[in-house]
Amino acid sequence: MKRFLFFFLSSFLIVHTAFAVRITGTVTDDKGIILPYASVFVKGTSIGTTTNNSGRYSLNLPAGSYQIVCQYVGYGRQEKTAILSSEALTLNFQLLLQQTSMKEIIVKAGAEDPAYEIIRHAIKKRKSYEEPLDSFTCEAYIKALLKTKTLPAKVLGKAFKDQDRSDLGVDSVGKGIIYLSESLTKISFKKPDKIKLEVISGKESGTNGFGFNFPTFVNFYNNNVNIFITQLSPRGYVSPIADGALNYYRYKFLGSFIEDGKEINQIRVIPKRRFEPLFSGIINITDGDWRIHSLDLTLTKDYQLEIVDTFNIRQIQAPITANIWRTQNQVVHFSFNKFGIDAAGNILNVYSKYDLGPKFKKKYFNNVVIQYDTGVNKKTMAYWDSLRPVPLETEEIADYHSKDSMYKVRHSPEYIKHQNDSLRRTEGRFSALNIFLTGVKRSDYDSARPISMTTQPLLPKLEYNTVEGLVLNGEFTLKKENKSTGNNIEIIPHVRYGFSNSHLNAWGTLNINRKQAVFDMSGGSTSRSTWSFSGGKRVSQFNQENPISPLINEIYTLMLRKNYLKIYENIFGSAEYKTRFDNGLRVAGSLLYEDRTALNNTSNFSFFGNKDKLFTPNYPFEKINAPFPRHQAVIAGLDLQFKPGQRYIEFPDNKLAIGSKYPTLAFSYRKGIPDIFGSDVNYDKWQFSVWDDLNLKLRGIFKYRFGIGGFFNTRQLFIQDFQHFNGNQTFYASEYLNSFQLAPYYANSTTAAFYATGHIEEHFNGMLTNKIPLLRNLQWNLVAGSNAFYVTRNNNYVEIFGGLENILKIFRVDVVASYLNGKTGQVGVRLGLDGLFGGFFNAALKNPGGKPPPRQ
Repeated sequence: MKRFLFFFLSSFLIVHTAFAVRITGTVTDDKGIILPYASVFVKGTSIGTTTNNSGRYSLNLPAGSYQIVCQYVGYGRQEKTAILSSEALTLNFQLLLQQTSMKEIIVKAGAEDPAYEIIRHAIKKRKSYEEPLDSFTCEAYIKALLKTKTLPAKVLGKAFKDQDRSDLGVDSVGKGIIYLSESLTKISFKKPDKIKLEVISGKESGTNGFGFNFPTFVNFYNNNVNIFITQLSPRGYVSPIADGALNYYRYKFLGSFIEDGKEINQIRVIPKRRFEPLFSGIINITDGDWRIHSLDLTLTKDYQLEIVDTFNIRQIQAPITANIWRTQNQVVHFSFNKFGIDAAGNILNVYSKYDLGPKFKKKYFNNVVIQYDTGVNKKTMAYWDSLRPVPLETEEIADYHSKDSMYKVRHSPEYIKHQNDSLRRTEGRFSALNIFLTGVKRSDYDSARPISMTTQPLLPKLEYNTVEGLVLNGEFTLKKENKSTGNNIEIIPHVRYGFSNSHLNAWGTLNINRKQAVFDMSGGSTSRSTWSFSGGKRVSQFNQENPISPLINEIYTLMLRKNYLKIYENIFGSAEYKTRFDNGLRVAGSLLYEDRTALNNTSNFSFFGNKDKLFTPNYPFEKINAPFPRHQAVIAGLDLQFKPGQRYIEFPDNKLAIGSKYPTLAFSYRKGIPDIFGSDVNYDKWQFSVWDDLNLKLRGIFKYRFGIGGFFNTRQLFIQDFQHFNGNQTFYASEYLNSFQLAPYYANSTTAAFYATGHIEEHFNGMLTNKIPLLRNLQWNLVAGSNAFYVTRNNNYVEIFGGLENILKIFRVDVVASYLNGKTGQVGVRLGLDGLFGGFFNAALKNPGGKPPPRQ
């Protein structure tokens, strides 16, 4: 039935288009210079289009008589009559620069510019225009284009070869189109905040991708204007007609012009201060009803624009009814020149087919915000030619042709077989360089069910600690995938050898990852689950969250003779099941057996420091005064995590979570089970936590994490089973919002019936620091917050900190002041990774490979 409907609707569209008459033309100024992205529409309707970069446009209309209107920001509007019968019509426009006239105003010395009074009127009306409709639907045609002028020889240290340039579709210097896509999306809205995007069709040059499908509604009636992704500016930008706009902008009245019997006021928008999130450019306001007519506004790096260098947005609003205006088209231009990559692009949005009284079926608005049609990327070129409101450029046609042809060739069975055979031959044999420095990756390159093998390099995984001395780690991963289902199986053996204590540890892990998806005409549901089985002999930190990095520990051990890492040896076996549901619920159950053995220091080596100074014992000596006795433990675990209101993007065969306005809730329970396999433990431990990030726009981002927990049975347990608080005694910052930067590692560990933890951080994102010339030029931002835990009056900790982040876009430095157990004060400095790109590096460091599976 689904396939029948698809072919029926496609046939209907083609037949309908066949009886339409096409209007084509070019838009230029009076000197013949093309006007790219001018608006062309049928007067009194929402039917319209936009010219392409060459000033050409096309419209398909049924036979009849129409008034065709052409607009371009900064130019006078022009109307022409088009009488359509059966033959195509050429209708060109030549627009004149907007001739504005100054009102007869008596300006006294020192009087304010008349623009201010117009802006005040617009501010008063802003709220009524912000969301004037209870509900509506419309369609958005979106074309995204990204072109490069030059590309470097290397990108982030990786050579950019001729084949890479060819694959991108650029010439020898790196000039050409590297991304081109088109899409058609239906937008549905209902007050107060329900929205749904249905991606009807999408095309991406050279791939079978879905294209850039998200309509970029930039609403200047909002006080705080969001531009695409928060990375461009987490604070957002102040609208020129925001409630407090007069505190941020200066305005200059440029004159007014008459359009369709209505007076339009042209105003220049000028930021009062640099380094604030502000626009500059032109905004046109209608006289009397004080609404936005059109605008041409720009952002730059001087006004807190991140990632890209310039960002220009042009919008034209048009009446849908006598009292309702909506965005008719919008063009965004941006440029980027970093790391030797000189690029520019644009995103064109054409809105049409507005329905101001839609009838939505029951439960139409749900947790799926963006939904892709099952045939979204299966439309023919004939379909796109009949649909496309903006003619393609010559270079865009060539890009589609060459890259789509190349895609078909490269996905033919013959090419895939030839390519896979070639890849197998080029892999070659293992070399010493592979084994010690770069690692090894091999695959059979089966297109349906590939098998791959990966080994981690040995030298980067070398460790040193006082227990094992020099440590050699080996890790091997064998993986089999099923491309059609997304399921896979992994076998991961590990080997670890300590040269000082001569202990060989070996363990292995089997992961079975399964993806389930059920879809029908009304939508679908997905879930992911993992079975994980591990066993062998390993070493583990006493705190299962592994707060001490082996790399940081070896630096402190070898350079300063401070051995913070405390480990024990255990023969273990574990089984864990994890699953994730559509509604945002995650469930994990686990069972762990450990035969635990204490380890002693066996190495006294260090490069520097007082060699007569003894290393501290290899156990949490702050809490216990001797190594723990050998014992066995069987521990069952249950973990629940839920994010209410989780929203999703639904692809034809998958779902992707995109967050929620509500915080994440988590519950954890551990049960030490006695008398099974000789288990000596008997305890019950629980924990509840909640966390979230709150975007406060101009006031920055507030992050928090709070937790409570405790034991309601402590009949028998050992130091490994205590509640540990993630301390840090090194210069390198531990995990933000989940640790205590100056706290000891084990001195406050507890088996109390109740404890509480709290973490808060305020990321000001330029607020306050933009008043300090040096910091605002460097774009370093202030961060401040506090971490604390409380067990009893004699066991508690609090710290406050303030610092700077986004240093070189990567680093963060904090000054931290702490108070331990109500008695001891301390001040320290911590260096970490944070800022625009620091989070990505930090995530990579958290999963360096070669780590043993964590204790459950």
